[in-house]
Amino acid sequence: MPFVFRPAEPRDVQPITDIYNASVIAGGSTADLTPRTLDQRRDWVESHKPPYGVFVVESTGETGEETDAAPQVVGFGALSVFYDRAGYDGVTDLAYYIDPAWQGRGAGTFLLDKLLDEARARRMRKACGIIFADNAGSIALMKRFGFTRFGLMPAAATDSTGTMRDMSYWYLDL
Repeated sequence: MPFVFRPAEPRDVQPITDIYNASVIAGGSTADLTPRTLDQRRDWVESHKPPYGVFVVESTGETGEETDAAPQVVGFGALSVFYDRAGYDGVTDLAYYIDPAWQGRGAGTFLLDKLLDEARARRMRKACGIIFADNAGSIALMKRFGFTRFGLMPAAATDSTGTMRDMSYWYLDL
């Protein structure tokens, strides 16, 4: 398999920041309107205390054109607090971002599969995804993994391009 999944380490904050900021700038996958600083991303990573966490996907250099390439972080994801009241413990909000150069190459599928395994191992009972309703790639992943859409909020958020977007809400019983 051309990917490795592992917990994020301090050395991963820069690639996490770069991948996230590429998504901010492109629009269509986050409601942050401006790129985040390295310190902001570091604080975000460090805010994930067990049973939550941030994880990265590295390429292994095993695909054709990547032979002998050093491993590199090509995506990241998180299991985050869904809602900060104790009654929601066991429900996690999923987030995942893939380097634009690696989109459409299986990294997102690999990452979501591993995030769900991690959520189950951490005894989560539900996983939720909150996604722009026109984000075809993420919607396809939700459907592929059996998530159910449970809501749609029209004109909920803008992205960095100034586009007003509907939000779709998805869940999976773990």
